[in-house]
Amino acid sequence: MWWWGVAAVVTALLVLALWPRGRQDDLNLTDFAQALNRGEVQSAVIAYQNGTAVVTGQLGDQPYRTRTLAADPLLNLDTLQAKGVSVSYAAPPRLSVLGTLSLLLTLALIVGLVILLLRGRQGGGTDAAGNFGRSKASVIGEGQIKLTFADVAGCDEAKTDLQEVVDFLRQPERYHQLGARIPHGVLLVGPPGSGKTLLAKAVAGEARVPYFSISGSDFVEMFVGVGAARVRDLFEQARKSAPCIVFIDEIDAVGRKRGLGFQGGNDEREQTLNQLLVEMDGFGSGQEVIILAATNRPDVLDAALLRPGRFDRQVVVDAPDVRGREMILRIHARKKPLDAGVDLGVIARRTAGMVGADLENLLNEAALLAARSGRGRITMRDVDEARDRVLMGPERRSLVVREADRKVTAYHEVGHALAAQLLPHADKAHKLTIVPRGRSLGSALYTPEDRMHHTRAALLDRLCVALAGHAAEQVATGQVTTGAANDFQQATSLARRMVTEWGMSDVGQLALAQQGSAYLGGGPVQGQYSDHTAERIDAEVGRLLNGQYERAAALLQEHVHLLHRLTDELVARESLSGEDLQTVMAGGTLPRRRPSPAPPRTTPPPPPPEPGPGVRG
Repeated sequence: MWWWGVAAVVTALLVLALWPRGRQDDLNLTDFAQALNRGEVQSAVIAYQNGTAVVTGQLGDQPYRTRTLAADPLLNLDTLQAKGVSVSYAAPPRLSVLGTLSLLLTLALIVGLVILLLRGRQGGGTDAAGNFGRSKASVIGEGQIKLTFADVAGCDEAKTDLQEVVDFLRQPERYHQLGARIPHGVLLVGPPGSGKTLLAKAVAGEARVPYFSISGSDFVEMFVGVGAARVRDLFEQARKSAPCIVFIDEIDAVGRKRGLGFQGGNDEREQTLNQLLVEMDGFGSGQEVIILAATNRPDVLDAALLRPGRFDRQVVVDAPDVRGREMILRIHARKKPLDAGVDLGVIARRTAGMVGADLENLLNEAALLAARSGRGRITMRDVDEARDRVLMGPERRSLVVREADRKVTAYHEVGHALAAQLLPHADKAHKLTIVPRGRSLGSALYTPEDRMHHTRAALLDRLCVALAGHAAEQVATGQVTTGAANDFQQATSLARRMVTEWGMSDVGQLALAQQGSAYLGGGPVQGQYSDHTAERIDAEVGRLLNGQYERAAALLQEHVHLLHRLTDELVARESLSGEDLQTVMAGGTLPRRRPSPAPPRTTPPPPPPEPGPGVRG
């Protein structure tokens, strides 16, 4: 900031001006006293300054200069005159012109800074830079956003709800004539990456109105009152630009329930929330300003923020279904050259649970792989490899794995896949691999179905599949390893939710889990039930897990010939597709494996031999 530079320069000039200047003392005080006693000092000019005395004069034929305290007895007038010294006094040195100018500039700078601070406080909490009380919202002018609803897929219901907002911004008089009140605030609720920010921009693009975008954390500062000032400034700008859209991302950063802070009502975040509530109440029915906000934690928002008249409409932007994922993939694939063999429908079925951001990242990784391999188009193999990278990490082919470990890993993954193929309600596997990725030595990938409800039979089958890897090790080798730790964690979590949340056990239909966010999942809370109930929950969870483990072991023992054959094929090929699994289980034979291409040379090839006699070079 330029004024701090000016302040530093002026301070330096002031120090230089006030710093005492002159030549160094050439006579110390002891020599001066001895010369005075000998009667060699002829004259003394005494100048008092800041409690010290500077004495100059003649010592014989030479000038001298010394310094002592102002109250030194040596400077007594009677003593000096008794020694025959001619005594005179000099006025203290005055401030130079440069020093005077530096002092005045410093004072002017201090006064100017005080005036700026006072003006900033009167104008709503502005600091010396004039930015504290100003809103940090980025403003996009009318018609500058080219994004429309056609560029957003996988959330048709949300677009239908928001179309009403677009119509109001385009033709507000039609609603005003009927006395209709469009919601002042629309809250977009959904998991991270589901497209809430994209939808807000699409609304502004469809309505062709100015768009103010700000994050909830931009309001909160260390100084009390700054966030409230920014809220006032934001809404003042919005009123001047009406009709317009104000989008507040991650509103839970400022809109959390009040009364939970350490400083009560004086907490800065609560002051900011109070100002936000007041400003939203200040909108009249004739003001065309729509507040859009996004969060993935609707359960932590203050109740006053969600009442009618504020954010009185909630639009759920959930993870897309298989049709929505295919539409999202088509949008992100517009500018990417895809090979004719790329089936976006198959990719959509294999990416259950992924949101728009995940799918965009998937195609981007596939494009990077294709470019790295020198291909001009993205193939299905690139997309499958990108999916594996996103879910499990890159391949670790440099990792040295013993043959015995590869065999155990193959039995483990085949156990998962074989159980999934044999159980009626389980998701079917579409790929098996024992190539190490990330922290895993192998994996089995499935093609899950989009279900709105999960039956108890389907969840029991899922438990059985999760424990089948460990059971396969026991059935095939007679011993188990430590490779099933993650399987046990997932199976235990699922079994506990069946008991404590979904009433799928003999414990009963009780709500024994915390009612948290729909996107974070609940969990048991101590103190909500007795120790006896806790013992029953633990016993029921153990009964579910042990029962499904025995079921998996019996199923694999019954089909042990398929377990060994699939394992041998997986060890030989390192990866098997879903079609390969079905072929082997039907008694067929897999096609002969193509030899892998030779690895690239790491050293230059040897030179050709020298031509011998009778051989042309």
